[in-house]
This record gives sequence, C-alpha cells and structure tokens, in this order.
Amino acid sequence: MTTSVPFADLHAQYLTIKSEIDAAIAEVIRTSAFIRGPHVDRFEASFAELMGVKHCVSCANGTDSLYIAMHALGVQPGDEVIAPAHSWISTSETITQAGGKVVFCDTDANTYTIDPAQMEAQITARTVGIIPVHLYGQAADMDAIMTIAAKHKLWVIEDCAQAHLAQYKGRTVGTFGNAASFSFYPGKNLGAMGDAGAVLTNDAALADRMAMFARHGGLVKGDHRIEGINSRLDGLQAAILSVKLPYLKKWTQRRQDIASEYSSLLKDTPGLTLPATAKDAEPVFHLYVVQHEARDALATHLKELQIQTVINYPVALPFLPAYAYLGHQSTDFPNAYRHQSRILSLPIYPEMSSAQLSVVTTAISAFCSGR
Repeated sequence: MTTSVPFADLHAQYLTIKSEIDAAIAEVIRTSAFIRGPHVDRFEASFAELMGVKHCVSCANGTDSLYIAMHALGVQPGDEVIAPAHSWISTSETITQAGGKVVFCDTDANTYTIDPAQMEAQITARTVGIIPVHLYGQAADMDAIMTIAAKHKLWVIEDCAQAHLAQYKGRTVGTFGNAASFSFYPGKNLGAMGDAGAVLTNDAALADRMAMFARHGGLVKGDHRIEGINSRLDGLQAAILSVKLPYLKKWTQRRQDIASEYSSLLKDTPGLTLPATAKDAEPVFHLYVVQHEARDALATHLKELQIQTVINYPVALPFLPAYAYLGHQSTDFPNAYRHQSRILSLPIYPEMSSAQLSVVTTAISAFCSGR
C-alpha cells in the first residue's frame, strides 16, 4: 500500500489541540466577541511579548499589514521602495497600493533572500524604504540591510510572513526594522483558521497611526481622526491564535528537526541542491525548498507516488504580467530567474512522521539516481 504524503496537514494539527480550539471558539460565540474585544487584545499583547517588541497591531491579513505599515510611514506617489525579486506578490503589490513605485532587487544565490550587495545600487534620490523578506523562514542579512538603510535614511519593513521566530545573530526577525509584517494565513508556522495578520513595532506613534488607519481612522468608535480602511482581526481568529501561540516554539523545533532529517537523508543525492542556511541565521523552515534542473519531472514523479509538492514561486515577481510595464529582462535578476525553474517545496509540517519523510526521500533518491 502506497503511503500518501500531503504538503501540509492542518487537520492533523487541529486534532492535537482540538479541545482547546473548540473551547476557544465556543467562548467567542458565547460572548459574541466577534470584532476586536478581549480575545484580540489578549493575542496582540501575547504575540508582542513573545516577539520581544512593544506594540502589535493586528489586522485582517498579512497583505494588509504591509499596506498599513507603508501608509503609516507616509509613502507618497513617486516614492521608490526596494523589494526582492523572489517573493509572493503581496510584498510588491502593496507598495503600489500605498502609492509607491516598486524597485526590484535580485536575491542571494543560496538563501533566496534579498542581496544587500546589489541593493545599494538600486537606491536613488526617490528611494524611501526597503522591504526585506525572510523567505521560506530564512533570515535575510539584517546587519547589512540596516547599515544601508541608516546610511541612506531609509525605513525598513521586515516581511516576516514565513518566518515566525526565525533568528538572526540570536535575535528574532521582526525586531530590526521600523516595523514588521506577519501573516497568520492557515498554512503559516503560526496559522489561524482563516485570514489574519499583524504589524509589530517599537515605535508608539507609528503603532497608533497603523491602528487608527486599520480601524476606519479612529481608535475610539465614532471618533474618526483620518480616513482609514476596515482591516480588523476578528475575535474567532484571535482566540484560535492565542491557543496556538504557546505551541509555536515546539512546532518550530519539530520543523527544524524534520529539515535536519531531510538534509541528512538527501545530502548525497546527485543533482539535488538542498537549502542553505545563511551565516548567523537560524531558519524556521516554513518551507523546505530544494533545486533540481529537472524540477518539473521530479514533481511529476512525486505526484504519481501521491507525494504533494508546491512551487514557491514559479515566476519571479519582475517577470509576472503584472510587472511587464517595468520592462525587465532575465539578465536583470539572474539568481531569481534561475531559481524559478529549479525550485521545489517538499512536504514539511510539525505533525509529519519519520515514515512519511522516508517515503519522500526514498522517492527523490530513486528519481535522481535514475532508478
């Protein structure tokens, strides 16, 4: 009998804490605390404490968190914001939504994170900020990024959507820049049961501006100081996230252990490039991403064996139709361009068994060895 391996198994995680989740949902329903309220306040305080920052401004989703942060930082039409060429489109589309102009930078050949060596060449008199993405749970080179930002007086928003608790030089990502964006999309390392997001900051004035903008322009109902948007974390998601939060460190360690086991079993596989860990970084492996020149054939082989994989992301941002107006060529971003045809994300989630992992690695080894 073939053992199928899903890419992730959210139901398996739910079953491990079912009684707590069910009780939290029932309490929200009992008290009708659906919008803002004590569950949201509790989660904001707990998440800020865990991350080691002063303020957490929750919102409806991770995409909104980027937009809210840029709006609060005062992005104006024509302002340029630097973002990595390899990321999910939320990173770049929110720059445009905030009124800015997207300026892409190539990524590091080994870590997929923005390359500081190329970043400085992208800075002009109109550049106002940088959005480094801690992609796949790997910390970007924050020392170099913050040095460049300080030199040119630029703000920094860390995109931590895939990097809850990732470390850089012993410090948690999301604590370096002016603000940090988080997503709690269900499949994230800390995931809700629907859309949810937050922005972290140590700047009290910035936190107030972000919270005000996200709540129709006012911190008190009916007192609209500015025109804002409606982007609020609902009580159900906040209660669910509060149940899950104490388990995050345990789940993170399990992801790291699975990644280590993957790397041990696949280290001598011909033609397969394994994830690299950046110097001074401790990744949390939201995704375990390998490379192979016959990526599509490998993915098909695994699918036939009921092993689910994903490509994150099949087209680098500058080459999407949405950014055709920028007129970029493959040579503008050689690393991101090369990666898009080679990368493949393997199954990884805390509840994944060693038997499932063995099925995946055996199948990959057989393909790469021509068996």
